Amino acid sequence: MVGNDVSHIFKALSHDIRVEILDILKNGPKSTGELDNHFENVSRYAVMKHLTILYEANLILYRKHGRLRMNFINVAPLQMIYERWVSKYQGNFATSILTLKNNLEGSLNDMEKGYTHDSFQIEQEYMIKASKEKVFTSLTKDINNWWGYRLCGEGSIFSLEPKVGGQFLESGKNGDGAHWGTITYIKPNAEIRLHGLLGMQGAVTSSYSYVLEEQGEATLLKLSHSAVGLLDPNWENAHAGGWEELLGSFLKSYVETSQ
Repeated sequence: MVGNDVSHIFKALSHDIRVEILDILKNGPKSTGELDNHFENVSRYAVMKHLTILYEANLILYRKHGRLRMNFINVAPLQMIYERWVSKYQGNFATSILTLKNNLEGSLNDMEKGYTHDSFQIEQEYMIKASKEKVFTSLTKDINNWWGYRLCGEGSIFSLEPKVGGQFLESGKNGDGAHWGTITYIKPNAEIRLHGLLGMQGAVTSSYSYVLEEQGEATLLKLSHSAVGLLDPNWENAHAGGWEELLGSFLKSYVETSQ
């Protein structure tokens, strides 16, 4: 990354509003309308101009979802700047937007592996024959009873504390562990939003959420999972199939039959 690419990035980061936009997006994708509503004292024209500068600097990617344009942060250009100037003098990332959740070292190697700058959005719905309260408890306090995928081997334990900042953790028998997500928003028996990589690695921002809607004596569970960054082309299909098994089979069976 040389010349104009670097100039575009530093220009994009030179304004407080553009930096604030990136800070908002590091917690998950937002529609253009949501970003516009965030800045009450800034005109829509000005917000769009700031977004355009961020697009041109490749710091934001967007994907159309119906009539909405969803905006995602792209951390790869920041990582390239880090590699060029900072990593020679400092062994660890500073606590800032560059950390984002996981250490971004290795993103250039990811590109060599065939990873590409991309994004995906997974939307799924499942009807579960139980109350919202029971489904919510199963998604949080009882998650160890049905979450079937493990990174720390057989016998590991899952936990999820139902509060903002609550950690979704896997603890292995031998002291190893894995971080699957952090709750960024929660409304008891109605909605949970989390930020976490879910098995992905490298320069990726990933967020997922559950929305619970009462449908008579049943609950409609809506899943939304978005990711952006340097992605393996197989990750979208793998996660879509994984969610179908986790929510449509494991969770549904546990809630409806306690198995």
